[in-house]
Amino acid sequence: MSDTSETFDLVVIGSGPGGYVCAVKAAQLGLKVAVVEKRATYGGTCLNVGCIPSKALLHASEMFAEASHGFADLGVKVTPELDLPTMLAHKDKTVRANTDGVAFLFKKNKITGVTGAGRIVKAGEVEVTAEDGAKRTLKTKAICIATGSSVAGIPGLDVAFDRDTIVSSDDAIALKKVPATMVVVGGGVIGLELGSVWSRLGARVTVVEYLDKILGPMDADVSTQFQKLLVKQGFHFKLGARVTAVAKSSAGASVTFEPAQGGAAETLEAEVVLIATGRKPYTDGLGLQDAGVSLDKAGRVEIDAHYRTNVEGIYAIGDVVKGPMLAHKAEDEGIALAEILAGQKGHVNYAVIPSVVYTSPEVASVGQTEEELKKNGVAYKVGKFPFSANGRARAMLHTDGFVKVLADAKTDRVLGAHIVGHGAGEMIAEAAVLMEFGGSSEDLARTCHAHPTMSEAVREAAFAAFAKPIHM
Repeated sequence: MSDTSETFDLVVIGSGPGGYVCAVKAAQLGLKVAVVEKRATYGGTCLNVGCIPSKALLHASEMFAEASHGFADLGVKVTPELDLPTMLAHKDKTVRANTDGVAFLFKKNKITGVTGAGRIVKAGEVEVTAEDGAKRTLKTKAICIATGSSVAGIPGLDVAFDRDTIVSSDDAIALKKVPATMVVVGGGVIGLELGSVWSRLGARVTVVEYLDKILGPMDADVSTQFQKLLVKQGFHFKLGARVTAVAKSSAGASVTFEPAQGGAAETLEAEVVLIATGRKPYTDGLGLQDAGVSLDKAGRVEIDAHYRTNVEGIYAIGDVVKGPMLAHKAEDEGIALAEILAGQKGHVNYAVIPSVVYTSPEVASVGQTEEELKKNGVAYKVGKFPFSANGRARAMLHTDGFVKVLADAKTDRVLGAHIVGHGAGEMIAEAAVLMEFGGSSEDLARTCHAHPTMSEAVREAAFAAFAKPIHM
């Protein structure tokens, strides 16, 4: 085995959105950077088996559903036929384009990519072991842990994933055929997105969720309305249900659950069971214990406000630290850390991090929910406007959902915005920009919006918060 040694200003372990963005920004600021990645391709979970491939399938399946059920009302007569292999090929092509794009960014910014499993020997030293066992030592002034997260499974249950009938989100983007039935364990973002894909393609989907609502942390108005829309699309829900067993069966697999508050158990069988109960920080094999890096009770790397661990020269960002497990949150942290390491004042405003569910319709949220404001004793105003009263939405037959704006009762400063509707993930950005600059609902309402657009509903909700909506 060979052992070569190189010196860098920064070594990033992990090339997901947090890691690669941190590396690119640091290189742009003049640092000599290396990135360690155990996969053969860059991009981490997000680009390889998460955000990007799932969005490719969500869009393709939405187009299939539109062609199957919506085109006729627009005067377009078609008889669509599903070609699943081509749809999956589109997904794979999208993944390749994005992972190749990261490789291009590394080359453009003179970043050294090192393939293999990274282990922190001590502050200032990372050992990388390639698949063939060859080792490479990287000396560095700073180390950034950006290893992301992995599938968490069901708390308290040892579920045997077989990648065919009992699957994780990694496997659910590559099923070889459309199952007639699917049980999704978990009513959060991942479960509802992937459940939507297979539901649109023909599966009968049942969601089993421990809480008494889907999309747990989101605004209750949003989750209630969204669940009704999913039921209209054919979803079935078992809420307040604690899963006690997942096993293979003659039908494929079975899920046994009982009411969270107690009661008789029930068993559902399906061709495929998707376990989508969240993710956990990935720290396996990093040598954190030997290096003296502290973890919290949830297994996350402990950091201060500047992403420093308790060991000088070792930092951490993204899913592996506290906060929402969102790619864009990791990206912002990566940029902030790079700026800090370059002597600048990097900062992330955690009060303005949007969250999007890429179903149809989409769900998007930024800032506080109404429940959080009540819990914190904040006096607030609510402005709501339905897409059914929006001219563009009517023209496109996308009238489901609404926009909800929450503003401080005294200052009118917008504290949160929540959208259920077509294109919600794009529209939430203007609320985020407004909140980043401390804007009010009146500021938003007095900003001219193009007509006709879906975003006029955002303006109308703002009007409803500080005065009255015009078109309702």
